[in-house]
This record gives sequence, C-alpha cells and structure tokens, in this order.
Amino acid sequence: MPNPLSPVALGPEQARTRLTELTVIDVRTPGEYASGHLPGALNIPVDQLRRALPELRQAAGRGDVLMVCASGARSGNACRFLAEQGIPTATLTGGTSAWAGAGHALDRPTACDTAKAGWSMERQVRFTAGTLVLLGLLLGLLVHPAFGILSAGIAGGLVFSALTDTCGMAVVLARLPHNRPRSADLAATLAALRAR
Repeated sequence: MPNPLSPVALGPEQARTRLTELTVIDVRTPGEYASGHLPGALNIPVDQLRRALPELRQAAGRGDVLMVCASGARSGNACRFLAEQGIPTATLTGGTSAWAGAGHALDRPTACDTAKAGWSMERQVRFTAGTLVLLGLLLGLLVHPAFGILSAGIAGGLVFSALTDTCGMAVVLARLPHNRPRSADLAATLAALRAR
C-alpha cells in the first residue's frame, strides 16, 4: 500500500496565480458544477473518484492537481482518499464559495446548457431537511403526534452533521439521478483529463 501523502491547501489567491499550471478537478455533483466552476475545471464527482484513479494518477505525474468543491469539505475528503492511493493533490481552501467571494470569475454554462445547471448540494439539503421537518410537524398535528419524531430526527441529524462536518443527507441526495453524471459525460471528462 502506498504511503499516505499529506494533502496541501491552497487559498484562492494562491490558486489564482497558479491556475494555468494546475489540473483542477471539481468533485461536486454535475448540477453544482454547471452552476459555476473554476475556469478550466473538470467535473469528477467525489463518488466517481475511484473510477478515475488511473487518469488522476497520470495527471498528478504531469503536474499539480487541485481538488475543488463548494466549501472545501468534500475536496478535503477527496484529497485524503487520493493520498491513501499515493496520489498527491491540493484542496482549495473555502472552495468555489471562497473563490467567488475573493472576486474571481466562475465559468458558467452557456444559455443552451442552463437546463443542466441545478441547485447546489447545500441548497438541496436545506430544502429536503426543511420539507421533512414541516412534513413531520404537519403529520404530527393532523394524523398522530408520533410523527413529530421525524422532525426531531432531522434536527438531530443536522446537529450531528454540523459537529462532525459530514452530511449523510448530501450523500443520499448525491445518488439521485439529477446529481449523477451520465456515463458519457464522465467518459468525456476522463478523456479530456488524459489528453491534458
């Protein structure tokens, strides 16, 4: 087994000055990626990294690889996973939120591609959690008070998510069809990565 490598973190300014020499991999869902990504970034969702290991290993052999997500949490996890596979990578501190917050441009889909642009994972989680809490409260009032447990369970899950900096709901939502890359999209991304 390869020796784990320590992931490196780059701030938005560091990444901006080195952007032309970096291979940037956005590990968010295709919908999130379509809503705006770093210039030149390729989309390989975090749950597809294992499939992309050969291409990522080759890219890391040619130069530095920067992993990006919305806030830095998923890309940090991706860096740790890749380090365990012997692939050195860096993560963008604060993710695309910090990048945009620093005033740097995000590439967005053209007008004909806007149908692919979806909600960010954070927005999907807030919507789902809010809907489930309201549903639990309504069912508790209208059907049986025991349905209030649903709202309490979601609240507990959100607290656990904040304390552990993980999100089980995001993992489940990422598996929905609208958040998964089509096989052709991922194959094209891997081909583009090999060609760099």
